[in-house]
Amino acid sequence: MSRPEEDTRRVALVTGAARGLGAHIAARLYDHGYRVALTDLDQQAAAEAAARLDPEGHRTVGLALDVRDKSAFDTVLDRLVQRWGAVHVLVNNAGRSKVEALMEISPDSFDAVVSTNLNGTFFGCQVFGSYFAERGDGRIVNIASLAGQNGGTATGAHYAAAKGGVATLTKVFARELGPRGVTVNAISPGPQDLPVVREMVAAEQLARIESSIPVRRLGRPDFVADMAVLLAAEHADAVTGACWDANGGLYMR
Repeated sequence: MSRPEEDTRRVALVTGAARGLGAHIAARLYDHGYRVALTDLDQQAAAEAAARLDPEGHRTVGLALDVRDKSAFDTVLDRLVQRWGAVHVLVNNAGRSKVEALMEISPDSFDAVVSTNLNGTFFGCQVFGSYFAERGDGRIVNIASLAGQNGGTATGAHYAAAKGGVATLTKVFARELGPRGVTVNAISPGPQDLPVVREMVAAEQLARIESSIPVRRLGRPDFVADMAVLLAAEHADAVTGACWDANGGLYMR
């Protein structure tokens, strides 16, 4: 299948891209002609994912990035500017969830989940938002969640709380950076048809989840990736502060 014709000079960074939804988003950006940095806490996994997309390494690179560390974003940004001259898109996808009973979540567990999902998004928006604002152009796409919209705790109350914060941060940064040519948007997926979901959820429970979804199926990660590509596009300059839902009708507004 031929790639859509787009400017191959555009560079995108996707956090948490070694597997799962992040890998789908990175692949879609690559298919649309982007140079793509796949980052992950596991550098080897990120490098392997990058090599699967582009064995010669001309348009992908896999890098280590701990999103809980603001300075790590600075380091990765500097490396990409040195490598490819500029960065145009940031997708804040890295996340962490832990299924725990609400009243049994410890302070350490709460901090661990929130620091990845919420702090990581905040730091990414700060570092890349400042860089994009200086250039007068940029796209930030934050991956929120249905859990942050409806208070769902299937993936943990700490996860739901953090993802609700991601949706709010999206609006805050959109308002701040809009006058500087930078758009900031969010995507809120519902349950997705991903290996990690099928590994974590027993078949019987998964069947119950699917039957509770109005469209009677899990979401398609490639479609969520298409949404990210559209929000990252150069001509998406009139959409900011938005949250696009992809939940099969579980949450309607």
